[in-house]
Amino acid sequence: MARRCVVCDKGTTTGYTVAHSNKATKRKWYANLQRIRIVQDGRTRRAYVCTSCLKSGKVQRAI
Repeated sequence: MARRCVVCDKGTTTGYTVAHSNKATKRKWYANLQRIRIVQDGRTRRAYVCTSCLKSGKVQRAI
């Protein structure tokens, strides 16, 4: 299973770290994903959800 948000499909972004000498090396930026229990289609399941979707209320947490 890929580490992507089930709500907004946010995932890993790639790019370069650029040093002062302008030397570039590849790196990754990981989304702030939390594995939580959510209610989806009336059922409870565990899923990866990014913190921006949690804070905005786009997903309902299961208790």
